Amino acid sequence: MKRTGKLALGVLTAAAIAVGGVAAEKAAAADEEIFIPLTVYRTGPYAPNGIPIANGWRDYLKLLNARDGGINGVKIAYEECETRYDTKLGVECYEKLKNKGAKGAVVFNPLSTGISYQLIPKARVDEIPLHTMGYGRTAAADGSVFKWTFNFPATYWSQAAAFIRHIGNVEGGLENLDGKHIGLIYHNSPYGKEPIPTLETLSEQHGYELTTYPVDHPGQEQSATWLQIRRDRPDWLIMWGWGVMNQVAIKEAINIRYPMDHFIGVWWAGSEQDVEPAGAAAKGYKAGNFNGVGTDFAVLDDIVEHVYGGDMEAAKEEGLGTVLYNRGVANMLYDTEAIRTAMGKYGDKALSGKEVRWGLENLELTEARLEELGATGLVLPTRISCANHEGEGQIFVQQWDGEQWSKVTDWLEPFHDVVRPKVEAAAKTYAEENGLPVRDCSQEG
Repeated sequence: MKRTGKLALGVLTAAAIAVGGVAAEKAAAADEEIFIPLTVYRTGPYAPNGIPIANGWRDYLKLLNARDGGINGVKIAYEECETRYDTKLGVECYEKLKNKGAKGAVVFNPLSTGISYQLIPKARVDEIPLHTMGYGRTAAADGSVFKWTFNFPATYWSQAAAFIRHIGNVEGGLENLDGKHIGLIYHNSPYGKEPIPTLETLSEQHGYELTTYPVDHPGQEQSATWLQIRRDRPDWLIMWGWGVMNQVAIKEAINIRYPMDHFIGVWWAGSEQDVEPAGAAAKGYKAGNFNGVGTDFAVLDDIVEHVYGGDMEAAKEEGLGTVLYNRGVANMLYDTEAIRTAMGKYGDKALSGKEVRWGLENLELTEARLEELGATGLVLPTRISCANHEGEGQIFVQQWDGEQWSKVTDWLEPFHDVVRPKVEAAAKTYAEENGLPVRDCSQEG
Protein backbone atom coordinates (compact mmCIF):
# COMPACT_ATOMS: atom_id res chain seq x y z
CA MET A 1 0.00 0.00 0.00
CA LYS A 2 2.81 2.38 0.84
CA ARG A 3 4.52 1.58 -2.49
CA THR A 4 1.24 2.15 -4.35
CA GLY A 5 0.75 5.44 -2.55
CA LYS A 6 4.22 6.60 -3.51
CA LEU A 7 3.57 5.53 -7.11
CA ALA A 8 0.29 7.43 -7.20
CA LEU A 9 1.96 10.47 -5.70
CA GLY A 10 4.67 10.25 -8.35
CA VAL A 11 2.11 10.00 -11.13
CA LEU A 12 0.22 13.00 -9.78
CA THR A 13 3.44 14.97 -9.43
CA ALA A 14 4.46 14.10 -13.00
CA ALA A 15 0.99 15.06 -14.25
CA ALA A 16 1.16 18.35 -12.39
CA ILE A 17 4.55 19.08 -13.90
CA ALA A 18 3.23 18.19 -17.36
CA VAL A 19 0.16 20.38 -16.95
CA GLY A 20 2.33 23.17 -15.63
CA GLY A 21 4.64 22.74 -18.59
CA VAL A 22 1.74 22.94 -21.07
CA ALA A 23 0.40 26.01 -19.28
CA ALA A 24 3.84 27.59 -19.41
CA GLU A 25 4.13 26.80 -23.11
CA LYS A 26 0.72 28.33 -23.77
CA ALA A 27 1.65 31.40 -21.74
CA ALA A 28 4.92 31.74 -23.64
CA ALA A 29 3.08 31.35 -26.94
CA ALA A 30 0.57 34.00 -25.88
CA ASP A 31 3.45 36.33 -25.10
CA GLU A 32 4.55 36.00 -28.71
CA GLU A 33 1.12 36.53 -30.28
CA ILE A 34 -0.32 39.66 -31.82
CA PHE A 35 -3.87 40.34 -30.64
CA ILE A 36 -6.46 41.77 -33.05
CA PRO A 37 -9.95 42.28 -31.58
CA LEU A 38 -12.90 41.79 -33.94
CA THR A 39 -15.91 43.93 -33.05
CA VAL A 40 -18.67 42.29 -35.07
CA TYR A 41 -22.44 42.27 -35.42
CA ARG A 42 -23.66 38.82 -36.27
CA THR A 43 -26.98 39.59 -34.59
CA GLY A 44 -29.35 42.56 -34.61
CA PRO A 45 -31.00 44.52 -37.42
CA TYR A 46 -27.82 44.82 -39.49
CA ALA A 47 -26.62 41.22 -39.09
CA PRO A 48 -27.09 40.28 -42.78
CA ASN A 49 -24.45 42.88 -43.63
CA GLY A 50 -22.25 42.34 -40.60
CA ILE A 51 -21.89 38.57 -40.95
CA PRO A 52 -19.99 38.43 -44.27
CA ILE A 53 -17.61 41.19 -43.17
CA ALA A 54 -16.87 39.31 -39.93
CA ASN A 55 -16.34 36.10 -41.92
CA GLY A 56 -13.86 37.86 -44.22
CA TRP A 57 -11.98 39.25 -41.22
CA ARG A 58 -11.81 35.85 -39.54
CA ASP A 59 -10.87 33.89 -42.62
CA TYR A 60 -7.99 36.15 -43.63
CA LEU A 61 -6.47 35.89 -40.16
CA LYS A 62 -6.98 32.11 -40.23
CA LEU A 63 -5.24 32.02 -43.61
CA LEU A 64 -2.17 33.85 -42.34
CA ASN A 65 -1.89 31.57 -39.31
CA ALA A 66 -2.41 28.36 -41.32
CA ARG A 67 -0.34 29.20 -44.38
CA ASP A 68 2.38 31.48 -42.99
CA GLY A 69 2.45 30.81 -39.27
CA GLY A 70 1.09 34.32 -38.73
CA ILE A 71 2.81 37.55 -39.75
CA ASN A 72 6.52 37.00 -40.33
CA GLY A 73 6.10 33.86 -38.22
CA VAL A 74 4.35 35.63 -35.33
CA LYS A 75 0.95 34.07 -34.66
CA ILE A 76 -2.20 36.18 -34.65
CA ALA A 77 -4.70 35.86 -31.81
CA TYR A 78 -8.17 37.30 -32.27
CA GLU A 79 -11.49 37.38 -30.45
CA GLU A 80 -14.92 38.44 -31.62
CA CYS A 81 -17.13 40.70 -29.54
CA GLU A 82 -20.78 41.22 -30.52
CA THR A 83 -21.92 44.85 -30.84
CA ARG A 84 -25.27 44.42 -32.63
CA TYR A 85 -24.21 47.71 -34.33
CA ASP A 86 -25.06 49.37 -31.01
CA THR A 87 -22.76 52.19 -29.89
CA LYS A 88 -22.98 51.37 -26.19
CA LEU A 89 -22.16 47.71 -26.78
CA GLY A 90 -19.35 48.72 -29.12
CA VAL A 91 -17.70 50.80 -26.41
CA GLU A 92 -18.11 47.92 -23.95
CA CYS A 93 -16.37 45.59 -26.43
CA TYR A 94 -13.51 48.05 -26.74
CA GLU A 95 -13.06 48.21 -22.96
CA LYS A 96 -13.29 44.43 -22.70
CA LEU A 97 -10.70 43.68 -25.38
CA LYS A 98 -8.26 46.58 -25.33
CA ASN A 99 -5.86 45.02 -22.81
CA LYS A 100 -5.94 41.44 -24.10
CA GLY A 101 -2.94 39.79 -25.71
CA ALA A 102 0.73 40.04 -24.93
CA LYS A 103 0.81 43.81 -25.39
CA GLY A 104 -2.87 44.66 -25.69
CA ALA A 105 -4.96 45.18 -28.80
CA VAL A 106 -2.87 46.43 -31.72
CA VAL A 107 -5.65 47.89 -33.89
CA PHE A 108 -9.41 48.32 -33.55
CA ASN A 109 -11.96 48.24 -36.38
CA PRO A 110 -15.20 49.63 -34.86
CA LEU A 111 -17.31 48.82 -37.97
CA SER A 112 -19.72 51.62 -37.08
CA THR A 113 -19.56 55.39 -37.42
CA GLY A 114 -21.35 55.85 -34.09
CA ILE A 115 -18.89 53.58 -32.27
CA SER A 116 -15.98 55.27 -34.05
CA TYR A 117 -17.00 58.71 -32.79
CA GLN A 118 -17.00 57.39 -29.21
CA LEU A 119 -13.68 55.56 -29.50
CA ILE A 120 -11.58 58.27 -31.14
CA PRO A 121 -10.82 60.06 -27.83
CA LYS A 122 -10.42 56.77 -25.93
CA ALA A 123 -7.99 55.29 -28.42
CA ARG A 124 -5.86 58.43 -28.25
CA VAL A 125 -5.47 58.01 -24.49
CA ASP A 126 -4.97 54.23 -24.65
CA GLU A 127 -2.56 54.51 -27.61
CA ILE A 128 -4.47 51.99 -29.74
CA PRO A 129 -4.93 52.88 -33.41
CA LEU A 130 -8.38 52.79 -34.97
CA HIS A 131 -8.91 51.78 -38.57
CA THR A 132 -12.31 53.07 -39.64
CA MET A 133 -12.06 51.76 -43.19
CA GLY A 134 -14.36 53.85 -45.35
CA TYR A 135 -16.52 55.09 -42.46
CA GLY A 136 -16.36 57.11 -39.25
CA ARG A 137 -15.26 60.71 -38.85
CA THR A 138 -14.04 61.95 -42.23
CA ALA A 139 -11.87 64.65 -40.65
CA ALA A 140 -9.66 61.84 -39.34
CA ALA A 141 -8.08 61.82 -42.81
CA ASP A 142 -5.95 64.66 -41.44
CA GLY A 143 -3.34 62.77 -39.46
CA SER A 144 -1.79 65.93 -38.08
CA VAL A 145 -4.76 66.09 -35.69
CA PHE A 146 -6.04 62.50 -35.65
CA LYS A 147 -2.79 60.73 -34.90
CA TRP A 148 -4.49 57.48 -33.83
CA THR A 149 -7.29 57.19 -36.41
CA PHE A 150 -7.01 56.01 -40.02
CA ASN A 151 -9.83 55.87 -42.57
CA PHE A 152 -8.13 54.71 -45.78
CA PRO A 153 -8.67 53.80 -48.57
CA ALA A 154 -11.40 56.45 -48.96
CA THR A 155 -13.77 58.60 -46.93
CA TYR A 156 -17.43 59.45 -47.24
CA TRP A 157 -16.62 62.95 -48.47
CA SER A 158 -14.40 61.57 -51.22
CA GLN A 159 -17.11 59.11 -52.19
CA ALA A 160 -19.76 61.83 -52.32
CA ALA A 161 -17.48 63.92 -54.54
CA ALA A 162 -16.79 60.91 -56.77
CA PHE A 163 -20.53 60.36 -57.17
CA ILE A 164 -20.93 63.92 -58.45
CA ARG A 165 -18.04 63.34 -60.84
CA HIS A 166 -19.74 60.18 -62.10
CA ILE A 167 -23.07 61.96 -62.54
CA GLY A 168 -21.28 64.72 -64.43
CA ASN A 169 -19.64 62.13 -66.68
CA VAL A 170 -23.00 60.52 -67.48
CA GLU A 171 -24.56 63.93 -68.13
CA GLY A 172 -21.82 64.78 -70.62
CA GLY A 173 -19.77 67.08 -68.41
CA LEU A 174 -19.85 68.80 -65.04
CA GLU A 175 -21.15 71.96 -66.70
CA ASN A 176 -24.35 70.05 -67.47
CA LEU A 177 -25.13 69.64 -63.77
CA ASP A 178 -26.38 73.23 -63.70
CA GLY A 179 -30.14 73.07 -63.14
CA LYS A 180 -30.20 69.36 -62.31
CA HIS A 181 -31.94 68.09 -59.19
CA ILE A 182 -30.08 65.57 -57.02
CA GLY A 183 -31.69 63.91 -54.01
CA LEU A 184 -29.99 62.30 -51.01
CA ILE A 185 -31.94 59.67 -49.08
CA TYR A 186 -29.97 58.97 -45.92
CA HIS A 187 -29.92 57.03 -42.66
CA ASN A 188 -30.81 59.64 -40.03
CA SER A 189 -27.64 59.19 -37.97
CA PRO A 190 -24.11 60.63 -37.88
CA TYR A 191 -23.19 58.08 -40.54
CA GLY A 192 -25.99 59.10 -42.89
CA LYS A 193 -25.29 62.82 -42.51
CA GLU A 194 -21.59 62.54 -43.40
CA PRO A 195 -21.90 63.36 -47.16
CA ILE A 196 -24.18 66.38 -46.78
CA PRO A 197 -21.49 69.11 -46.39
CA THR A 198 -19.63 67.90 -49.49
CA LEU A 199 -22.79 67.62 -51.59
CA GLU A 200 -23.83 71.13 -50.49
CA THR A 201 -20.46 72.64 -51.44
CA LEU A 202 -20.49 70.93 -54.84
CA SER A 203 -24.07 72.08 -55.34
CA GLU A 204 -22.91 75.69 -54.95
CA GLN A 205 -20.06 75.12 -57.39
CA HIS A 206 -21.92 73.22 -60.10
CA GLY A 207 -25.42 74.63 -59.85
CA TYR A 208 -27.48 71.54 -59.07
CA GLU A 209 -30.33 71.57 -56.56
CA LEU A 210 -29.87 69.27 -53.54
CA THR A 211 -32.81 67.85 -51.58
CA THR A 212 -32.28 65.58 -48.57
CA TYR A 213 -34.62 62.82 -47.35
CA PRO A 214 -33.86 61.43 -43.86
CA VAL A 215 -34.95 57.91 -42.91
CA ASP A 216 -35.07 56.93 -39.25
CA HIS A 217 -33.46 53.72 -37.92
CA PRO A 218 -33.79 50.93 -38.87
CA GLY A 219 -35.45 52.13 -42.09
CA GLN A 220 -38.32 49.72 -42.60
CA GLU A 221 -40.95 52.45 -42.93
CA GLN A 222 -40.24 54.73 -45.90
CA SER A 223 -43.63 55.18 -47.58
CA ALA A 224 -43.93 58.91 -46.80
CA THR A 225 -40.36 59.53 -47.94
CA TRP A 226 -40.96 57.90 -51.31
CA LEU A 227 -44.21 59.78 -51.80
CA GLN A 228 -42.13 62.95 -51.51
CA ILE A 229 -39.47 61.59 -53.87
CA ARG A 230 -42.19 60.70 -56.38
CA ARG A 231 -43.51 64.28 -56.18
CA ASP A 232 -40.03 65.86 -56.43
CA ARG A 233 -38.77 63.41 -59.07
CA PRO A 234 -35.06 64.30 -58.72
CA ASP A 235 -32.92 63.64 -61.79
CA TRP A 236 -30.51 61.58 -59.70
CA LEU A 237 -30.85 59.93 -56.31
CA ILE A 238 -27.98 59.09 -53.96
CA MET A 239 -28.58 56.75 -51.02
CA TRP A 240 -26.57 56.70 -47.77
CA GLY A 241 -28.18 53.68 -46.14
CA TRP A 242 -27.40 50.50 -44.26
CA GLY A 243 -29.07 47.17 -43.68
CA VAL A 244 -32.79 46.75 -44.24
CA MET A 245 -33.12 50.44 -45.16
CA ASN A 246 -31.38 49.71 -48.45
CA GLN A 247 -33.62 46.79 -49.36
CA VAL A 248 -36.75 48.78 -48.59
CA ALA A 249 -35.53 51.83 -50.52
CA ILE A 250 -34.68 49.80 -53.62
CA LYS A 251 -38.10 48.16 -53.61
CA GLU A 252 -39.79 51.55 -53.12
CA ALA A 253 -37.78 52.99 -56.03
CA ILE A 254 -38.96 50.10 -58.18
CA ASN A 255 -42.56 50.71 -57.07
CA ILE A 256 -42.52 54.35 -58.20
CA ARG A 257 -40.63 53.37 -61.36
CA TYR A 258 -37.65 55.51 -60.56
CA PRO A 259 -34.92 54.99 -63.21
CA MET A 260 -32.58 52.57 -61.44
CA ASP A 261 -29.52 53.59 -63.44
CA HIS A 262 -29.87 57.07 -61.87
CA PHE A 263 -30.03 55.65 -58.34
CA ILE A 264 -26.58 55.30 -56.66
CA GLY A 265 -25.90 53.85 -53.21
CA VAL A 266 -23.00 54.42 -50.83
CA TRP A 267 -20.59 51.48 -50.65
CA TRP A 268 -22.58 50.24 -47.63
CA ALA A 269 -25.64 50.05 -49.89
CA GLY A 270 -23.97 48.05 -52.62
CA SER A 271 -23.90 44.45 -51.44
CA GLU A 272 -25.74 41.36 -52.63
CA GLN A 273 -27.88 41.57 -49.50
CA ASP A 274 -29.19 44.95 -50.65
CA VAL A 275 -30.33 43.94 -54.13
CA GLU A 276 -31.09 40.22 -54.07
CA PRO A 277 -34.50 40.66 -52.37
CA ALA A 278 -35.58 42.69 -55.41
CA GLY A 279 -33.68 40.47 -57.84
CA ALA A 280 -33.99 41.31 -61.53
CA ALA A 281 -36.27 44.27 -60.78
CA ALA A 282 -33.27 46.10 -59.28
CA LYS A 283 -31.36 45.83 -62.56
CA GLY A 284 -29.47 49.04 -63.29
CA TYR A 285 -29.05 50.13 -59.66
CA LYS A 286 -25.54 51.44 -58.95
CA ALA A 287 -23.30 51.72 -55.92
CA GLY A 288 -19.84 52.90 -54.96
CA ASN A 289 -17.11 50.45 -54.05
CA PHE A 290 -13.40 50.34 -53.21
CA ASN A 291 -12.76 46.59 -53.22
CA GLY A 292 -12.93 43.96 -55.90
CA VAL A 293 -15.95 41.66 -56.24
CA GLY A 294 -16.04 37.97 -57.17
CA THR A 295 -13.73 35.03 -56.56
CA ASP A 296 -11.08 35.73 -59.19
CA PHE A 297 -8.34 36.60 -56.70
CA ALA A 298 -5.46 34.34 -55.74
CA VAL A 299 -5.81 35.27 -52.06
CA LEU A 300 -9.34 33.85 -52.08
CA ASP A 301 -8.02 30.64 -53.67
CA ASP A 302 -5.61 30.41 -50.75
CA ILE A 303 -8.46 30.86 -48.27
CA VAL A 304 -10.40 28.06 -49.93
CA GLU A 305 -7.34 25.80 -49.75
CA HIS A 306 -6.01 26.60 -46.28
CA VAL A 307 -9.17 27.57 -44.37
CA TYR A 308 -11.83 25.41 -46.05
CA GLY A 309 -9.71 22.44 -47.11
CA GLY A 310 -10.43 23.05 -50.76
CA ASP A 311 -14.22 23.13 -50.32
CA MET A 312 -15.27 26.09 -52.48
CA GLU A 313 -18.97 25.60 -51.76
CA ALA A 314 -18.38 25.77 -48.00
CA ALA A 315 -16.39 28.97 -48.51
CA LYS A 316 -19.13 30.49 -50.64
CA GLU A 317 -21.69 29.68 -47.95
CA GLU A 318 -19.66 31.97 -45.68
CA GLY A 319 -19.81 34.73 -48.31
CA LEU A 320 -16.52 34.29 -50.19
CA GLY A 321 -16.53 36.43 -53.33
CA THR A 322 -19.37 38.71 -52.22
CA VAL A 323 -18.90 42.45 -51.82
CA LEU A 324 -18.84 42.53 -48.02
CA TYR A 325 -16.85 39.32 -47.47
CA ASN A 326 -14.18 40.62 -49.84
CA ARG A 327 -14.26 43.93 -47.97
CA GLY A 328 -13.56 42.08 -44.73
CA VAL A 329 -10.60 40.35 -46.36
CA ALA A 330 -9.33 43.68 -47.71
CA ASN A 331 -9.67 45.23 -44.25
CA MET A 332 -7.53 42.59 -42.56
CA LEU A 333 -5.06 42.64 -45.44
CA TYR A 334 -4.51 46.35 -44.84
CA ASP A 335 -4.14 45.92 -41.09
CA THR A 336 -1.81 42.93 -41.20
CA GLU A 337 0.38 44.60 -43.82
CA ALA A 338 0.59 47.61 -41.49
CA ILE A 339 1.69 45.23 -38.74
CA ARG A 340 4.26 43.76 -41.12
CA THR A 341 5.46 47.29 -41.89
CA ALA A 342 5.84 47.97 -38.17
CA MET A 343 7.83 44.76 -37.77
CA GLY A 344 10.30 46.14 -40.28
CA LYS A 345 11.14 48.77 -37.69
CA TYR A 346 10.48 47.04 -34.36
CA GLY A 347 11.24 43.39 -35.13
CA ASP A 348 9.29 40.18 -35.72
CA LYS A 349 7.62 39.90 -32.34
CA ALA A 350 4.42 40.79 -30.53
CA LEU A 351 3.92 44.52 -31.01
CA SER A 352 2.11 47.24 -29.12
CA GLY A 353 -0.65 49.44 -30.48
CA LYS A 354 1.80 52.33 -30.48
CA GLU A 355 4.18 50.41 -32.72
CA VAL A 356 1.41 49.31 -35.08
CA ARG A 357 0.22 52.91 -35.32
CA TRP A 358 3.60 53.70 -36.85
CA GLY A 359 3.10 50.83 -39.29
CA LEU A 360 -0.30 52.18 -40.35
CA GLU A 361 1.13 55.65 -40.88
CA ASN A 362 3.99 54.31 -42.96
CA LEU A 363 2.04 51.72 -44.92
CA GLU A 364 2.89 51.50 -48.60
CA LEU A 365 1.15 48.80 -50.61
CA THR A 366 2.63 48.67 -54.08
CA GLU A 367 1.38 46.82 -57.15
CA ALA A 368 4.24 44.35 -56.68
CA ARG A 369 3.30 43.68 -53.05
CA LEU A 370 -0.39 43.25 -53.91
CA GLU A 371 0.62 40.70 -56.54
CA GLU A 372 2.66 38.81 -53.93
CA LEU A 373 -0.39 38.81 -51.66
CA GLY A 374 -2.66 37.53 -54.43
CA ALA A 375 -4.70 40.70 -54.11
CA THR A 376 -4.15 42.47 -57.43
CA GLY A 377 -7.44 44.19 -58.22
CA LEU A 378 -8.89 43.49 -54.79
CA VAL A 379 -7.66 46.91 -53.63
CA LEU A 380 -5.66 49.73 -55.17
CA PRO A 381 -2.05 50.40 -54.23
CA THR A 382 -2.07 52.55 -51.10
CA ARG A 383 0.32 54.94 -49.41
CA ILE A 384 -0.41 56.49 -46.02
CA SER A 385 1.50 59.32 -44.33
CA CYS A 386 1.45 61.51 -41.25
CA ALA A 387 -0.66 64.16 -42.98
CA ASN A 388 -2.82 61.83 -45.04
CA HIS A 389 -4.64 58.99 -43.28
CA GLU A 390 -7.04 58.45 -46.19
CA GLY A 391 -4.81 57.72 -49.15
CA GLU A 392 -5.98 58.81 -52.61
CA GLY A 393 -9.69 58.35 -51.90
CA GLN A 394 -10.48 56.73 -55.23
CA ILE A 395 -13.61 54.63 -55.78
CA PHE A 396 -15.41 53.00 -58.68
CA VAL A 397 -19.09 52.57 -59.51
CA GLN A 398 -20.55 49.10 -59.85
CA GLN A 399 -23.95 48.16 -61.30
CA TRP A 400 -26.39 45.33 -60.61
CA ASP A 401 -27.33 43.39 -63.75
CA GLY A 402 -30.11 41.44 -62.07
CA GLU A 403 -27.83 38.61 -60.98
CA GLN A 404 -24.46 40.06 -60.02
CA TRP A 405 -22.42 43.22 -59.61
CA SER A 406 -20.19 44.49 -62.40
CA LYS A 407 -17.63 47.30 -62.34
CA VAL A 408 -18.90 49.92 -64.82
CA THR A 409 -16.46 52.82 -64.35
CA ASP A 410 -12.75 53.33 -64.01
CA TRP A 411 -11.44 54.41 -60.63
CA LEU A 412 -12.86 57.87 -59.95
CA GLU A 413 -10.88 60.69 -58.38
CA PRO A 414 -12.71 62.82 -55.83
CA PHE A 415 -12.45 66.60 -56.03
CA HIS A 416 -9.34 66.88 -53.85
CA ASP A 417 -9.45 70.67 -54.10
CA VAL A 418 -12.87 70.56 -52.43
CA VAL A 419 -12.53 67.62 -50.06
CA ARG A 420 -9.07 68.17 -48.58
CA PRO A 421 -9.64 71.79 -47.44
CA LYS A 422 -12.90 70.68 -45.80
CA VAL A 423 -11.07 67.83 -44.06
CA GLU A 424 -8.37 70.17 -42.75
CA ALA A 425 -10.90 72.78 -41.61
CA ALA A 426 -12.96 70.16 -39.76
CA ALA A 427 -9.83 68.68 -38.18
CA LYS A 428 -8.69 72.13 -37.05
CA THR A 429 -12.08 72.81 -35.46
CA TYR A 430 -11.97 69.43 -33.69
CA ALA A 431 -8.47 70.16 -32.38
CA GLU A 432 -9.54 73.56 -31.07
CA GLU A 433 -12.69 72.21 -29.41
CA ASN A 434 -10.81 69.37 -27.74
CA GLY A 435 -7.57 71.14 -26.90
CA LEU A 436 -5.47 68.85 -29.08
CA PRO A 437 -2.01 69.58 -30.43
CA VAL A 438 -1.49 69.70 -34.20
CA ARG A 439 1.54 67.73 -35.34
CA ASP A 440 4.09 69.17 -37.71
CA CYS A 441 4.15 66.32 -40.22
CA SER A 442 7.27 67.69 -41.86
CA GLN A 443 9.11 66.62 -38.70
CA GLU A 444 7.62 63.12 -38.57
CA GLY A 445 9.76 60.22 -39.71
